[in-house]
Amino acid sequence: MRRSAPCLHSRLATLCAAVALVAWSPASWAAHGYALWGDLKYPAGFKSFDYVNLNAPQGGELRLVSNQRVSTFDKYNPFTIRGSAPAYLGTLVFDTLLTPSLDETASAYGLLASDVSVADDGLSATFKLRAEARFHNGDPVLAADVRHSFDTLMSPQTMPAYKTLLEEVAGLDVIDERTVRFRFKRPNRELPLTVGTIPVFSRKWGMVDGKAKPFDEVVMDVPIGSGRYKIGPVVFGRDITYVRDPNYWARDLNVKRGTDNFDRITVKIYKDNTARLEGFKAGEYDLLQVFSAGDWARRVNGRRFDSGELVKGEFAHRLPSGFQSYVLNTRNPKLSDVRVRQALGLAMDYEWMNRQMFYNSYHRVNGLFGNTDCETRGLPSAEELALLEPWRGKVPDAVFGPMTVPPRTDGDSSLRANLRKARSLLREAGWEVRDGALRNAKGEPMVLEYLDSREGGVRTVAPWIRNLEKLGIRLNFRSVDYALYQQRVDRFEYEMISIAFPGTNNPGQEYVEIFGSKAADTPSSGNFAGVKSPAVDALLRRMTSSRTKAELLPACHALERVIAHSHYLIPQWTVNEHRMAYNAARLGKPERMPPYTQAETWAMSTWWAKQ
Repeated sequence: MRRSAPCLHSRLATLCAAVALVAWSPASWAAHGYALWGDLKYPAGFKSFDYVNLNAPQGGELRLVSNQRVSTFDKYNPFTIRGSAPAYLGTLVFDTLLTPSLDETASAYGLLASDVSVADDGLSATFKLRAEARFHNGDPVLAADVRHSFDTLMSPQTMPAYKTLLEEVAGLDVIDERTVRFRFKRPNRELPLTVGTIPVFSRKWGMVDGKAKPFDEVVMDVPIGSGRYKIGPVVFGRDITYVRDPNYWARDLNVKRGTDNFDRITVKIYKDNTARLEGFKAGEYDLLQVFSAGDWARRVNGRRFDSGELVKGEFAHRLPSGFQSYVLNTRNPKLSDVRVRQALGLAMDYEWMNRQMFYNSYHRVNGLFGNTDCETRGLPSAEELALLEPWRGKVPDAVFGPMTVPPRTDGDSSLRANLRKARSLLREAGWEVRDGALRNAKGEPMVLEYLDSREGGVRTVAPWIRNLEKLGIRLNFRSVDYALYQQRVDRFEYEMISIAFPGTNNPGQEYVEIFGSKAADTPSSGNFAGVKSPAVDALLRRMTSSRTKAELLPACHALERVIAHSHYLIPQWTVNEHRMAYNAARLGKPERMPPYTQAETWAMSTWWAKQ
């Protein structure tokens, strides 16, 4: 599984003009939840979410597997930069002010907060905490804890993704013991959702003898959260178990009814994919999400499948396709020219790979916003051109023409023709084949390195390596252990890597973390490609400040055109359903999957153990 970019998952709902006019009004927006475009599905006092089973039995154990490319973990603090935290710790241990529903695209409902109100000018959001909210140690969750969590996440000791996501937050005011107000630098439709879903932890976490340690020294201190689960038994290098808190304060809250049905969630750790798959087939854990087409077609089988104990299922969803891509680090001079980057993409024969390696089970990624309303096609609209014109000459000329279409090698197209075009682009960029290698004017050969933490990753890169050799380019596959891989990625010490960027129906501040110029110079940020473009920064500002869908879509389309035509990313592939194998003898599940959920989130939150 490829490294995922940091991203806050927010989703898009339907917009009407009347909603846009009232979205910032305190009289009309003081509610039990918040919707990006003002259309909450569930009314005040709703009984439960539609997708849960209120009669689900409580108890038993869910055994999962960590998909992190790391053999173990070395900290219990998921917010600091150094080290690796256990899978799912942040989700299971820490509650938030609001919690999203899984059958809407951009709504969240009160969890720690009983209600949220947004000022008429859009410059603040106020949350009222529930009197019954408690941390695991029994302390009440107070405004001072929310303030402490916010200040800590904004400090230099935490992952820079939080500072980017919260960059437009001017500050947090404690109004009274259970009321906080977030102040915003400018109106931003997404910010109430963003601040509503940051993790909240106790001020006492990391305190020794009444004195707080520096947060980056809070490593193995057991977190003091308010979530449904706490850390239970741990066998380092093998597994971690989260145990359900019997005194969980929100167990009868409407947003929690029918959820969190397991007494224990154990996450097992395997050192490689083969051991992980064989462990599942041996019945060592209960659920496996499969990302490899070859595994799904040929290796997810065996005696336990034949008996019906283990079952394969494909669950269609309506999630954005994301933009899993090869990322080209433009900080490297060899990759700074857009013509070179485009040429590299022309050498990838996706159609051959899909036939020969992927069992025709994948679809090609294109752009940033596939399977959403923001997906871009055809020529720019008048509204898009108005946003792009100020940057003519500073972005590729192709931006003003049709949207990119990935090069093909079937039908009337061929790899040979693509390679001829690639050779022409390289020649224009000053690279010629001499003495058996592609060289620049200084005689330096084009030698690139693809960095991965999985030796098996070479299989999918090998066909591309062979095609690049025909252009005189040598691409070396370098596999390193996960710790070194993470270190090099955090420091941007690579030329090419692969990233599975999650998609979103509501692109916002998280894209500043991925493409903003400031993030390009921030170690450990999500700007893996090193994008530093005033045009991109301006389009990001326009996108995050949009107050209606009519304003949002042209900004999304313009941004997608600039990124795609700049060839920072070489699009890979995606699948439109969750491929899961699970232990049907041990697990029960609701009849239908909510459309906007990740597979393991669905299982952890709504499945149950058969008694």
